[in-house]
Amino acid sequence: MPPRPFRPLRAGPLVVLRSLAFLLLVLASLVLLSVLTPLLVMPRRACLAIVRQVLRFWLWLLRVITGLGYEVRGLENLPQGGCLVASKHQSAFETLALQVILDDPAIVLKRELTLIPLAGWTMWRLGHISINRAAGASALMTMVRDARERLADGRQVVIFPEGTRSAPLAPPNYKAGLSALYRSLKVPCVPIALNSGVFWPRRSLWRFPGRIVIDILPPIPPGLDQDSFRARLQEEIEDRTRALVEDAETNRQR
Repeated sequence: MPPRPFRPLRAGPLVVLRSLAFLLLVLASLVLLSVLTPLLVMPRRACLAIVRQVLRFWLWLLRVITGLGYEVRGLENLPQGGCLVASKHQSAFETLALQVILDDPAIVLKRELTLIPLAGWTMWRLGHISINRAAGASALMTMVRDARERLADGRQVVIFPEGTRSAPLAPPNYKAGLSALYRSLKVPCVPIALNSGVFWPRRSLWRFPGRIVIDILPPIPPGLDQDSFRARLQEEIEDRTRALVEDAETNRQR
């Protein structure tokens, strides 16, 4: 039986006003932060500390202005030291929140994002892993090499298995990149399920009040073959994500 379609929320006037106010304040803060561009030459850890404070401020604005907060479950499932983190990706929210929740993540992202003035330069300075999707097999080799370097520094390597944002309850489309990382790096992989797309829809300006749940699941140990790993990862993330989305839908109807 195919999954039922997700029923998106409708944006009323108050949601529109609050969402626009949040966006304007974020843009205003970016303009103010542009004076800090020379600080990108500082040590990476100092730059990281500043970025984390900015992201915390944005998440605070999100909660205060739009009424959208978040909850993190399963922090005890994060292993000490370097590991892979495979997160469901439904909105821009998790790209912000994971940089606050995790100690020092290295996020796998497309190279074009690092070309964005200030924000992209900061991603580069923080040592995120940029990939050129047009480079084919060489892009995969570069990703594995860079991920190995980040793990050696004790960082978590974060990858979105579907490569892009997906709508809640949409059929999954997991790519081969994560399986290749898992096979090559031989470290635990921590799945993350979430329901951010219910309240922060992709390709939308509106932010709806509610509570996003980010659920960190028990790690998958290294050593599985690629097919078994991919099947287990997809089942665990998708089953838990579906439950979180359905819970959010139920709660919003009360």
